[in-house]
Amino acid sequence: MQIAILTEEIKQLTDHLKIHKHDHSSRRGLLKKVSERRRLLKYLQKEDQKAFEELAKALKLRIAKKMIEDEDERQRIEDEILAKQELKAEAAEAAEEERASKEDHKNKEDEE
Repeated sequence: MQIAILTEEIKQLTDHLKIHKHDHSSRRGLLKKVSERRRLLKYLQKEDQKAFEELAKALKLRIAKKMIEDEDERQRIEDEILAKQELKAEAAEAAEEERASKEDHKNKEDEE
């Protein structure tokens, strides 16, 4: 509900600033409202992705589309990093096994 209220206030201030271009105090208030709405949207996105997407569609928010894209990109990068770490761990494990088997083989030869 807070996001919807802020969105309506942002629309009204935007219309006001189109007429009164030099009203800097209203511009500052608009920026504060936009940043507050962004914080609330980030929180909602983190807590309830489905509700976030429904709200973004209902309010037709461009910022929400960007936030979704950014989150998808962050998730993709995180997945890539995890995959690389897993490959490194598997390679290190394979190298360790190879080293251990060579050492065992050498110990058997020394015993004979």
